[in-house]
Amino acid sequence: MTDEQSPEGHAIEVHLDHLLAARGMTLTELAARVGVTVVNLSILKNGRAKAIRFTTLTRICQVLDCQPGDLLSHHPGRDQRPG
Repeated sequence: MTDEQSPEGHAIEVHLDHLLAARGMTLTELAARVGVTVVNLSILKNGRAKAIRFTTLTRICQVLDCQPGDLLSHHPGRDQRPG
């Protein structure tokens, strides 16, 4: 597997760590304000989430004052698993 290939088989990159740093907020604070567990946000932040509810995405965007595109980006070619 090359660096360009995701072990999860998807091409979505999560920028939660950058948004938190830019706002001087901790993952624990965000979790409390969004109403989800730190564990679930950590899974999202580390790119291991398989899905995200639109209600959770909405709350994250409200709390961080951002758009979904600020949080997520798509990188074609990273979604291919070795065959």
